[in-house]
Amino acid sequence: MIRTEGLRKEFRTGHTSKVAVDGLTLEIPPGRVTGLLGLNGAGKTTTIKILATLLRQTGGTVRVDHLDPLKEPNEVRRRINLIAGGERMVYARMTGRENLWYFGQLYDLPRTVLGPRIDELLAMVGLSGAADTMVERYSRGMTQRLSIARGLINDPAYLLLDEPTLGLDAPIARDLRRVVARLAAEGKGVLLTSHYLTEVEELCQYVYVIGDGGHLTAGSPAELTAQTGCHRTVRVTVSDPSPEVEAAVASLASRLHTVAGLERSEDGSLVVSLSHPDEIAGPLTMAIVGAGGTLAGLEVAEPSLEDAILVLSDGVGLVTA
Repeated sequence: MIRTEGLRKEFRTGHTSKVAVDGLTLEIPPGRVTGLLGLNGAGKTTTIKILATLLRQTGGTVRVDHLDPLKEPNEVRRRINLIAGGERMVYARMTGRENLWYFGQLYDLPRTVLGPRIDELLAMVGLSGAADTMVERYSRGMTQRLSIARGLINDPAYLLLDEPTLGLDAPIARDLRRVVARLAAEGKGVLLTSHYLTEVEELCQYVYVIGDGGHLTAGSPAELTAQTGCHRTVRVTVSDPSPEVEAAVASLASRLHTVAGLERSEDGSLVVSLSHPDEIAGPLTMAIVGAGGTLAGLEVAEPSLEDAILVLSDGVGLVTA
């Protein structure tokens, strides 16, 4: 696996310095999509660039299948590859096929292996028909798909994905997620950073959350939402609101030690919102009906990873048992 322990990166400019990564320990095992989350400036891209041998750490250790990137960078590079959504990682004045041929030669792939692999990768990312078209004529989505093929040209054991779907149309982003899931199922270790948290929830079995370069918490998306005390939210639409209904809702909220949200719709109905860790849809609807209200709609929203990240980034902290 890839493992870091006490990873630290400090950037120095003249007499000033900035710590971008501070004591970070994480693991990226084969066969799993691992997420790395945090707000802008948390240290995600710096961490990925260290793992990709593009930056040297100033403290701590990195091991890729027991190899030290500082001592054996070429061996490490044979085992990894990087795809970054916000950076140009292919050459515009070359065709798609020429790009893959060029990068394949950088990895010393034999011609007998490289030719069939290029055809396979172009087919996988849906670019067989544009293989001999100059990349400068590609759309953004096509260019990003070619970057994915480039990132797989050396058949890496570990794939580092830094915002890989940034700016992509929804269908193309969906196709990329399918490719990533399949690669992990085939045994590749994947590290993913993304601001699209639904993407992380869909793909990642385990997630590290960092802030100011340091570790905040880690776990599965479900575990993170539980740790941060995020609650499911029940929203009930009442078609004939009355003071009695509002009083019943307020009484229930008081007994549950929470606060009810009351919002009037343009058609005169009332939308009641309650958040709580327990199942409260039944008690809330019974309270409304008991007060003479008529239900026009019911929605239950489970807590999301986005809710958990917002709690962590706001410094609320973790809920402990």
